[in-house]
Amino acid sequence: MCFIKIENITKTFKGVTVLKNVNMTIEEGSVLGILGRSGSGKSILINMLRGMKDYKPDSGRIIYNIALCPNCMKVEAPSKAGKKCDCGGEFEAQSVDFWNCERQIFAAIKRRISIMLQRTFALYEEETVIENVMKAIKGHDENESISIAIDLLDMAQMTHRVTHIARDLSGGEKQRVVLARQIAKEPMLFLADEPTGTLDPKTAQLIHQALLDGVKNKGTTMIITSHWPEVMKKLSDYVIWLEKGEIIEEGQPEEVVEKFLKQVPVPEKKEVFQTGGPIIEMEDVKKHYYSIDRGVVKAVNGINLVVNESEIFGIVGLSGAGKTTLSRILYGLTDPSSGTIKVKLGETWVDMTEKGPMGRGRVKPYLGILHQEYSLYPHRNILGNLTEAISLELPAEFAKIKAIYVLKAVGFDEKDAAVILEKYPEELSGGERHRVALAQVLIKEPKIVILDEPTGTMDPITRVQVTDSIRKARDELNQTFLIISHDMDFVLDVCDRAALMRGGKILKEGDPESIVEDLTTKEKKKMLKED
Repeated sequence: MCFIKIENITKTFKGVTVLKNVNMTIEEGSVLGILGRSGSGKSILINMLRGMKDYKPDSGRIIYNIALCPNCMKVEAPSKAGKKCDCGGEFEAQSVDFWNCERQIFAAIKRRISIMLQRTFALYEEETVIENVMKAIKGHDENESISIAIDLLDMAQMTHRVTHIARDLSGGEKQRVVLARQIAKEPMLFLADEPTGTLDPKTAQLIHQALLDGVKNKGTTMIITSHWPEVMKKLSDYVIWLEKGEIIEEGQPEEVVEKFLKQVPVPEKKEVFQTGGPIIEMEDVKKHYYSIDRGVVKAVNGINLVVNESEIFGIVGLSGAGKTTLSRILYGLTDPSSGTIKVKLGETWVDMTEKGPMGRGRVKPYLGILHQEYSLYPHRNILGNLTEAISLELPAEFAKIKAIYVLKAVGFDEKDAAVILEKYPEELSGGERHRVALAQVLIKEPKIVILDEPTGTMDPITRVQVTDSIRKARDELNQTFLIISHDMDFVLDVCDRAALMRGGKILKEGDPESIVEDLTTKEKKKMLKED
């Protein structure tokens, strides 16, 4: 069914023709891909279809074939014609000249179009992620809205950030929340103008998959522009190639993309890595204090360290090496004697040596720490331990959904997680309690998790469970882990990189296997299991 018909559209800006005699038809439920170099007219056409100010065509028409309820002026895609509206009226088929119709109908059509622009984050900066999405959901009660929002954030792979304040998200995370918001509006037309143009390949893949799951596979009509030809192949049903405002090729995605690639050089895509860019930077960090017995003690003595986002990084060394002091400095429990510690929050680097709400106070809500001697509240069940006991105020149903989600992330299957919520700590095994303690840290959605001697004296089975839980949490929740440990075997199993500390200094940094080569005989004896 014809949904949109573009007839002989021409547009000129400041004497330059940006669209010239453009004609095309867009079927309801289809995905149109638009390829073209920068400046080819892709964004002009997208904004024109959205009805954005200053984008009215100089000549030609954009015809929207819609279903309109005359009672409430609600607009739907043309296939709804003849069906009942929620207000009790009946949708009628209409063919509307978009830029020359009545203002009321023009506004009604605009309300039914969602648009996602490159690096434009239309979010409520001081609201949480889930509040941002819920504001876009209409016609549902609070519990239904929560459930819908969770599903959309799960689709966008943002459930690990639902309670984060929007301003503190990275650019890629904000883009995924924008996507969830736009889909939440249940549009009849979804416009995506280079939605991943400046994102890293890993985040771009998440956006593309979410567009596939949340828009194309739901049968929503979509128009997408992209400089990634493979996106055209994956998402589009039909592709046009714009060059200097004119359509020079159109047809099946693979055919048009092949011709486009022959004439337009495309930069090679970067390899996708598990970790992102730096999220923690320490420079010449020192912590000296005075002891009557020992004099000046240099617990941390000139540490330089960079940890990357989504990395599992190990700090290894014997007792007294300075590992725990370093972790306490990062968390803000101990002030350094000198040096700088910076943590990246969203797009901003925050100085952790600066006290107050705009210094480390801004970062603390996004840091989690599991001390070696963890404890659970014995008189609260596991659901209470994961929510009420840590002052996490959530609607009851949302609290349960979130608790099950985070328990799954630390290795419980969904059935066991639901059962465990009603149990008390004494009813769980040591390994289960340890994983619940880790879940208690993760449910606050920290961007950075510090684990101080997480294996302790646990049995081998629990140790394996914790190893699997950390890996699963990193993969599912996208957290960065800093693991403080003298258990070199554990570090070999779980960490991407590690640093060896001795006498308050970092002596070596690299992959865990290379750290073993620099261990002394004493360190190997105490930190490695016997063969």
